[in-house]
Amino acid sequence: MIPTALSIAGSDPSGGAGIQADLKTFLEHGVYGMAAVTALTTQSTQGVVAVYPVDPVMVAEQVRSVLGDMPVGAIKIGMVGTSAGVLGELLQETEAPVVLDPVLRSSSGHRLLDPAQLPALLALAQQATVITPNTPELHALLGDSDPQHWAQDTGVAVLHTGGHGEALQIVDALHLPDGRCLRLPHERIASRATHGTGCTLSSAVAAGLARGWPLDRSVEAAIEFTADLLARSRAHPLGEGTAPLLHGLLRDPH
Repeated sequence: MIPTALSIAGSDPSGGAGIQADLKTFLEHGVYGMAAVTALTTQSTQGVVAVYPVDPVMVAEQVRSVLGDMPVGAIKIGMVGTSAGVLGELLQETEAPVVLDPVLRSSSGHRLLDPAQLPALLALAQQATVITPNTPELHALLGDSDPQHWAQDTGVAVLHTGGHGEALQIVDALHLPDGRCLRLPHERIASRATHGTGCTLSSAVAAGLARGWPLDRSVEAAIEFTADLLARSRAHPLGEGTAPLLHGLLRDPH
């Protein structure tokens, strides 16, 4: 079987984040990628200007058209627009593992989720295999709940990414429903090319799951892949703001 994955996320016309980053990441992992668009954005490396959510009915039609035709080995969900509720219904129609990146704001600070959608996003998170929040997203989504206890209570793993802040060493923590917590330290890579890092990491986790890897291996490989991509991308000149990661472009073609 050819490994496959479906990205359900927003579109970034500059190509650095959203479904564009997801599809590039799937391809780098040898996974056939598909995409359902939840929102159109006006953005570049200099930031997000506007977000236009796609009607939830259209989002549902996109997803069902794929589920009814193609094998889906894993699903990655990013920006949900106004479709968190309908996506929760759709997940009941598939047994594919789900990676939810609870995108709330862009790195430039633009709000990407209406606060009224937060309860629906939390309900959607409880249907995932793993969620991948950074620190602000973790606090917004879980409040004062301890991520380890939440993982045990819901059966959903939590990959708390530790990149926010200035520490030279980043510690990502994978809280598993069985009570284990895997701490995954790695060095911070100084770079202006960080646009789409969160999208890339979560879609790399989904790609590992699509290939049949266990969650811990998928997470460890995704962190290594993203760190390597950050290192390879740090010196390029594209974009006037936060530069994009250069998926697939800096490897030796031979």
